[in-house]
Amino acid sequence: MNAETLCPVVRSERRGRVGIVTIDRPERRNALNLQVKHDLVEHLEALASDDAIAAVVLTGSEGYFVAGTDIGEMSTMRPNDHVRLDTDRVFHVVRQLSKPVIAAVEGYALGGGCELALACDIIIAAEDAKFGQPEIRVGIMPGAGGTQRLLRAAGRYKTLLWSLTGDMIPAGDAYMANVVSELVPTGQALARAIELAGQIAAMPPLAVQSIRDAVRLGADVPMDTALALERRYFERLFDSEDQKEGMRAFLEKRTPLYEGR
Repeated sequence: MNAETLCPVVRSERRGRVGIVTIDRPERRNALNLQVKHDLVEHLEALASDDAIAAVVLTGSEGYFVAGTDIGEMSTMRPNDHVRLDTDRVFHVVRQLSKPVIAAVEGYALGGGCELALACDIIIAAEDAKFGQPEIRVGIMPGAGGTQRLLRAAGRYKTLLWSLTGDMIPAGDAYMANVVSELVPTGQALARAIELAGQIAAMPPLAVQSIRDAVRLGADVPMDTALALERRYFERLFDSEDQKEGMRAFLEKRTPLYEGR
C-alpha cells in the first residue's frame, strides 16, 4: 500500500531519495494519540522498506512539531493499557529505523513530542522552537526516553532541572546542551532537514549504517569496547564495493557512484 493513503493525520511524500513524514493534526498541535502513533509506524516502516529512500525527515504541520501526547486519551489509562496497546512502539521504530531520521522542529516539541525528536538521529530546530518534558505537571514522568536521552545528551543537572520543573526549554538552550544538532531561522527547519537528508542520502549506504550503529551501540558501553566496535565496523567496510568506488573516485577526481554493496 502506498504510504500516502494510509491515514489523513499522518502523510508522507518522497523527494528524490528523501522520505518526508508529516504529522498533520493541527487542531491539537499535532499531539500524539494512539491513531497518530500507529500511523507514524506505518509510514516509517513503508519508507524503510523502500529501496529508493535513503533518509527520512520527520516533522509536523502548521508550525508545530508535536505539542505532546494526547492527555484526554491518556488520562484514563491503566498500567496494563500501556503494555497492551504498546504505546511506546513508535519511539522504538524511530530509533531502530534502517534509514537515518532527521527531526525538523518548529514550534513545540513537548512531552512525547520531545521524546519523538530525541529518538531521531539529528534534530534541526527553528530558533524560536520550544522543547520540554512537562509530564511532572500532570502527575507522571517522561516514559519514552525523556529522562535517559536527555541525560546522555545534556547531563544529569540539566536533565533534572528540566524534568523536575517541567519548564520549556528554548531551542537555543537545547542547542547549547547538545540536544539540538543545528539551529535555523523560524520557518526553515523542514527545508534545512530535507537539504541535510539529501546530503546524507548521497553518501555510501553501508558507511552511513555503520556510523549510525557505532554511535548508537557505542554510547552505552565502556570506551575500550566502543573503540573495538568502531574498529570492526571500519575494517568490515573494506570488503564493500562502495569503499573501492569511493577511493577510486577520489584518486580519479570524480564523483563516486555508490550502490550500497
